[in-house]
Amino acid sequence: MVGTLQFNDEREKYLFTIVLRPGNAPCSRGAIGILMRTISRLRTAFPETRIRVRLDGGFASPAILDYLELERVEYLVGFAGNPALEAQIEPLMRAARVLSQVSGKTETLFADLRYQTQTWAKPRRLIVKAEVVCYPDRAARDNDRYVVTNLTLKPARVYAIYRGRGDMENRIKELHHGLEVDRTSCTSFLANQFRVLLTAAAYLLMQELRLRAAATELAAAQVSTLRERLFKLAAWVDRSVRRIVIHLPLSYPWAPSWRAIAAAVGATS
Repeated sequence: MVGTLQFNDEREKYLFTIVLRPGNAPCSRGAIGILMRTISRLRTAFPETRIRVRLDGGFASPAILDYLELERVEYLVGFAGNPALEAQIEPLMRAARVLSQVSGKTETLFADLRYQTQTWAKPRRLIVKAEVVCYPDRAARDNDRYVVTNLTLKPARVYAIYRGRGDMENRIKELHHGLEVDRTSCTSFLANQFRVLLTAAAYLLMQELRLRAAATELAAAQVSTLRERLFKLAAWVDRSVRRIVIHLPLSYPWAPSWRAIAAAVGATS
């Protein structure tokens, strides 16, 4: 798969090959390698900054938790419930159900406990969200959630921090729908991996473009919107020895934003 490439050591080869995984691989496969590289570079760039890692439940493996503690970073990792854990928090769920029955609304309670699975070397702090969700014309339903963490803040605050990772789903959707990161139709695994890397590089360029759009109506636009309004444009390009002039259509509605962004990256009028 990578036999034609030269690597300085096995660790570098490992970090390279994990960027793209087979479709049947567990989501935690390769995660430690990516975390190693990311945390190392963050500490080099920001040596005095605390690093906080948020991961969903697919990454709650013993190896990943052990690694995060070895690195001494703050972590919040989603954790899947199980019958034994659900039985343990049943009193809290009953209290949430009573509150919901009285109010007729969604009610949420938080707690924490020390918990250890059979594969963990030691107990860890587990944040519990005991929630009863109410929707109009629907029966109320339990919605228990769990987060394993080394933070010492109050349970409700820890869970609020964990929920912040939800916005990253929007970034994943941008990669999927705006840049088609899943277009890996080459016959070679290595070629497909290279396509993924190119898409990631394109996404970084789009983020820089969005930063330059801060003073425009496209400041919060997603990748697909930026493509539709800034790139998919018929324009007349006039080249000379000294300059390149781009003539925009007279009826182009996003011309002010286009000009402002172009000026922010160095264009002159």
